Amino acid sequence: MTKAAVIILAGDNAPSDNGRIVNALETAREFAEAGDEVELIFDGAGTQWIPKLEDPDHDYHEMYAAVKESASACDFCAGAFGVDEAIQDAGVVQLDDHDGHPSIRSLVEDGYEVITF
Repeated sequence: MTKAAVIILAGDNAPSDNGRIVNALETAREFAEAGDEVELIFDGAGTQWIPKLEDPDHDYHEMYAAVKESASACDFCAGAFGVDEAIQDAGVVQLDDHDGHPSIRSLVEDGYEVITF
């Protein structure tokens, strides 16, 4: 079985960021639909997407909802980008494995292919 970690680093300010979030969600969904193990991690400025994607009226909400069960967020970055409370309200797990951040090394050690957007 394939193991993939899709990491969203893109913020939500530039037009190109919309393309990156769509591609990330599509990639995560493709792995999930194939029955693979997938981790969807919102890190850095990418944490800003979660409150937006939680809105049922957002254009990408359904894509996000299809893979939300595999979603998590960087604990440190959620606070740094002011979305900590919104992420907690969404029920998304916050990772702090390595100095407050997700451990990318652990993912590699566990055999995950790491894909960044």
